[in-house]
Amino acid sequence: MSIADFVDPLTIFQLSLPKLSAIGFPELPSIVLRSLSVRTDKELLLATKAFAIDDRTRSWWYLFSTLALYFVCLTICLSNLSWMVRLLASGVSALLIVRIFIIYHDFQHHAILVHSRLAAAIMYVYGLLVLSPTSVWNRSHDHHHKHNSKETNEHIGSFPVMTCEQYAASTRLQKWQYIASRHWLTIGLGYLTVFMGGMCIRAVIINPARHFDSALALILHAGLAFGLTLIGWQYLFLCLILPLTISCGVGSYLFYAQHNFPSCKLNHQQKWSYVRAALHSSSYMRMHPIMRWFTGNIGYHHVHHLNAKIPFYKLPVAMASLSELQEPQSTSLRISDIWACLRANLWDTKQDRFVSFREARLANR
Repeated sequence: MSIADFVDPLTIFQLSLPKLSAIGFPELPSIVLRSLSVRTDKELLLATKAFAIDDRTRSWWYLFSTLALYFVCLTICLSNLSWMVRLLASGVSALLIVRIFIIYHDFQHHAILVHSRLAAAIMYVYGLLVLSPTSVWNRSHDHHHKHNSKETNEHIGSFPVMTCEQYAASTRLQKWQYIASRHWLTIGLGYLTVFMGGMCIRAVIINPARHFDSALALILHAGLAFGLTLIGWQYLFLCLILPLTISCGVGSYLFYAQHNFPSCKLNHQQKWSYVRAALHSSSYMRMHPIMRWFTGNIGYHHVHHLNAKIPFYKLPVAMASLSELQEPQSTSLRISDIWACLRANLWDTKQDRFVSFREARLANR
């Protein structure tokens, strides 16, 4: 089966343009190329199917090679080497946990290693270890993809967003709860707030039968912490506390900034569409190639939201191949961009953009 079986004629033509230019075919004017790139939402979704194909050899390689690197770092943390070496290994292991999480994330989307019992077992155990059990993750994340950036009070699987009007009409307690839910400390301490608190403790309290694996994750986590403490407090810190604090903090911020950034657009239920939410409400996060590797290309989030079955290692190719994806709403990991995202506090329906709490207060004077 060839790529032509999945790609529409427009995409095939676009992919062939560089080859035609190389043999002397005259370059088409930009206005013509833009007109050729116009697809309906359905056509664009169909065009992405060419990239939603799992290369199982690559998927297994990325999974096992990343796990191997993680266990090397873990071994160093448990060794008698100098503190600096072990501290560095602990930091690298945190970033490797982030990369494995993206692989876990793709598996839950059925983008890679579908129907593999071995992969399912590995991912189940991994979900428990990082306090992201599959029952909670699947329910909340699937809901997020179906309702991404709708201008509603629903925030299952995402950070809550209030409009300026909703915030103004809220009680003092509701305002404090909202501020706390989006505060940089809440995001940075995602290990305790988002993962342990939200995905495990809260899930068990709400529905212990449905989220039995959340209770199991807490028990396993407590057991690991106790066992490492018996060996020595430094092993608890280097092998569990520090790596999960870093990885969960990074993961929480990435998820926040993917849908809470200055140029993001929210839409009413009536105007909302899956493609519009992917292209205008999901960010492309510019990163250094090293960070792109550690974060498993999750910065190509607009591509992922357009078709969640595209494996993480094919997201860059999909973006490069489809012209509609090449002018995304973007942000980065620069301090200025992080600050700008953290100041996206409330949705202003009149200005059709995010505003800070300060901007909202000034507007109400």
